[in-house]
Amino acid sequence: MAITRKTIAITDQQEAWIKAQIASGNFTSHSEYVRNLIRKDQESQDGFAHLQKLITEGIASGHSEQNLEQIREAAKKKLRADG
Repeated sequence: MAITRKTIAITDQQEAWIKAQIASGNFTSHSEYVRNLIRKDQESQDGFAHLQKLITEGIASGHSEQNLEQIREAAKKKLRADG
């Protein structure tokens, strides 16, 4: 994978935080810390997109004929069956 260099501006407080993370052994470099942030953001965005898809599917499925208690019981049965 190709590497692209970027120059970013951060506050002194942010710099101190990153240095503390490196000093504590959580990361080996500033670059590793930033790559980790990007990775986490990508995972978060992927999760959010999946949630949006599920919500859209739920809305598109229409209203249920079941009441809340029936829905709960069906969910409990499914959880028990799925282990």
